[in-house]
Order: sequence, then structure tokens, then C-alpha cells
Amino acid sequence: MLTKTKAYSLKGLEGTAVDIEVDIHGGVPALEMVGLPDTVVKESKDRVRSAILNSSYDYPIKRITINFAPAETKKEGAMFDLPIAIGILASSEQLPVGVQDGYVILGELSLDGTVRKINGLMAILISGLQQGYKKFIIPYDNANEASFVEGIEVYPAVCLKDVVEHLLGNKQIERLAIKKFNGQNDLAKYGIDFADVKGQNRAKRALEIAVAGGHNVLMVGPPGTGKTMLAKCVLTIMPELSFEEAVEVTKIHSVAGVLDASTGIVTSRPFRTPHHSVTLPALIGGDRKAKPGEVSLAHYGILFLDEVPEYSRTALEALRQPMEDGKVTVSRIFQTVEYPARFMLVGSMNPCPCGNYGSKTKECTCTPSKIHNYINKLSGPLLDRIDIQIEVDSISYDEFTDKTQGESSKDIRARVERVRTLQHDRFKGTNILTNAEMTNTEIRKYCDIDKESKDLLEISFLKLGLSARAGYRILRVARTIADLEGSENILVEHIAEAIQYRSLDRKYWK
Repeated sequence: MLTKTKAYSLKGLEGTAVDIEVDIHGGVPALEMVGLPDTVVKESKDRVRSAILNSSYDYPIKRITINFAPAETKKEGAMFDLPIAIGILASSEQLPVGVQDGYVILGELSLDGTVRKINGLMAILISGLQQGYKKFIIPYDNANEASFVEGIEVYPAVCLKDVVEHLLGNKQIERLAIKKFNGQNDLAKYGIDFADVKGQNRAKRALEIAVAGGHNVLMVGPPGTGKTMLAKCVLTIMPELSFEEAVEVTKIHSVAGVLDASTGIVTSRPFRTPHHSVTLPALIGGDRKAKPGEVSLAHYGILFLDEVPEYSRTALEALRQPMEDGKVTVSRIFQTVEYPARFMLVGSMNPCPCGNYGSKTKECTCTPSKIHNYINKLSGPLLDRIDIQIEVDSISYDEFTDKTQGESSKDIRARVERVRTLQHDRFKGTNILTNAEMTNTEIRKYCDIDKESKDLLEISFLKLGLSARAGYRILRVARTIADLEGSENILVEHIAEAIQYRSLDRKYWK
């Protein structure tokens, strides 16, 4: 007897409907799978057999053929276990004909029939909803993740027997209730605050500008000056996630298998800190299944690279495309997928191998060639994409012992949110979120400057040897500074401050 059960396959963040056709007929007992199943899917035959038997149902000792349609789409993962089991039970007439019609069924099976959680569920549910599917049977452990998707009926199952009883109408699985999203705005959870940072007023100002406009930032200074602490504080002044942003971030984390099942949704902006030994696939995305990498896991959040020159040149150069486009394309043998990667890069580094070049209090022991080779690990094109480069020097003893409380992250965040709201209104109807993402068209429209500012910009080009890209970066940063100051027009002092944040790399480069 032939039956069809609806399931879903994932390619990146997009789901594709899959018909699992099960045909049982006489012949030598065997189970054949066709339709490009991967190794994990093929192994499901043993899990499904044990789950059916241990759930007190009969496993047909006949020839079973299972087809995954469309056949040209690669089928990956253990999420097909449950629909395969339902298909076998329906084809062996232990379930009425067509009782599973109208449902999308997903889940991995344990040998005892327990339904285990799967990765990428939110991406599947949203894709299914967009393609017209309304009823889903999912693993109970994925319930929190599914509870934030409106417009569908979701039935979380604990075991195979629950699903069978639900389809028979003997014992209905309780429909999942929809939860309301609440972004976390409690700064206390970070355990750190800008008020705790001694001195470094110039660095704090630069980081505020960076967050307000979504600009990438690089801090250069000797060890122990607080670069890492400043980077961690950046998260405390980021605006809270909107529901739409949270859903997009959750989809990525779910596909990658790093989503916290207890919450089911990402409630605060990501802060990713890959080790300097990170491989290219781990950073950009890859492995055999083309999973998202750190740049995508940091989507709408922060990617922090501590001691940037310690990362491989290949890894650093690979950041150029996502930094420019806000997305990354991962190509593998079986598929090519695209993941969003709108992150804010925060980097830190020493000015030289010993860390003391340019310090006001310590002497550098490095030769000029060592300094040049160290800085040269960051290419010119990569530095051009880092809008703000700031020196962070050691604080004095007076600053260290000063008990005056600095400005809190809460106050800084209030200014940042005001500027972000202004940018939201400015770029309404476009795909642009912040000043850092402005194209040349928006720059011409929103970054017009007077003659005095143009003269200053021309001098900086001649003296600093800036590229055209760096010039556009200066205008973007100047626009953000003007927004923070509440100025409709970009003034010469805004251009001057923005240029200061571009001169650092040239100082060491030359």
C-alpha cells in the first residue's frame, strides 16, 4: 500500500517541502530509500524499526520502499525519522488511510520511540507558513522555539505513541500556545558597565559613535589598557533586539544547533568571540552541511576579534565580503547557501609584538621591520572597511584611583537609541538600517558638506593617502557624529573628528 507523509528539508535558512512516499508490498523483506538521502537519513531505518516495535506497534516484514520527493533535493538530518515511522504505520494499515494528510511531521526518534529535538525548526515553520502549510507535529523539546511563530497550529509530541493516538483521535496532543516576545533590556545581566571603565574617555566616545551608526571599530593599544573590557561594554549600549531581528537571529542559531532550548528564541544581541585559531569554515561557514559560521552567528550583534593580527591572513581577508555586503555565501559540493551576516566588527590589537610602540609610559623593544610586519598582517582593503580606528593608551595612576563615577551604559544607550530611531526614519522603505550601510546614493543625499569641510577632506586625502572607500567611510562616520550632536548638516568639526578615527592605521602603516 502506498502512502504520503509531508515533511521538510532545509537548505540554509530556507525550507523545502518533502513528500515521504512509503510503499509496502510482498517480496524479500528489505527497506530501500531513494531520493538523495544522506547517511543520517539512511540510518533512520534502524531507529524507526526499534521505535515502532518498542511503541507496541507491528513492523511489517515485507519489502518497504521509501521515496523522498523531490528527488533532486539533498535530504539531510534525522528530522525525517518521525514522518517515516508514520508513513510505515499508515502503509501497513495500522493507521487509517490519509489520516496524516494536512500535517507537516518532523522529529528524530530514539530507539524507545521518544521524539527528540531537531535543529532549524523555526526556519522550517516560517518557510512552511509562507508556503501555505498550517498544521505541524514537532518534538516536544522544540516547543519553546515554535511558540513564537504565529498563524500556524503546532502540536508538540513526546513520543511516537502520542502522535499515533493524536492522528487516530483517541488522545489529542494539546495545541501549543503562542508566546509574546520580550527583548531583554536589563543591563545588570551583562555584569559590566561603561561606568566601571577608568579613564579612556576618547575610546568611550569612539565606541558610542560606532554603535550609534553601526560602524566597525578597531582599538589599538598596549596590553592591560582595557581594550577587552571596552569591547564587552559595547554590548551594554546596543539597542535591544526587535522581534523581527530576534526571529532572524534565532533561525541562524537554530540551524547551527546552538539555540538555547529553554528560551526558544534569542532575546539579546549576539556577542561572538572566536579564538584566533578559528578555521575558515568555522568563521565564515561551511563543513559538509554548509552550516553558518561565526560571522552569521553574530548577525545583528558583535563579532569581537581579540588581537586581530594573531588570526590567519586568510580568515581576515574572508571577512571583507560580509563586512561590505552584510551576507556571506557558503559553497560546498552539494549546495551553495547564503546566510545573513550584518554584524558590527570590534577588534583589538597591540601596536607591535611587544605591545609598547607609541606608549607614553613604556619603551618599545621592537625593530621597525618587526613593527611593520606585525601591522602588515592587516591588509589595506581590510583596514579601509574598519570605519573607526582608535588608540587606547595606559591610564595614569590618578585616573586609576579616581573614584568619580563615569557615565553609565544606560545613559549612553539612550543617546544611541535616539540616533538609531533617527536612522530608521531616514532609511524607511530601504534595506539600510544604519549610517554605516549607506551606499553612494545615500551618501550623496544625506552627507552633503560645505566648502570648508571639502577642503579639510582634500587635505586628509593628500596627507594620509586615503582611498576612495576610506573617504566614504569618513563621511558615514561624520553623519553619525552629526546625528549624535543633533545637527541636520555635517559641519567641519564633524569631518575633523571622523578623520581622526581614520589616521591611526596610517600612523603605524607608514
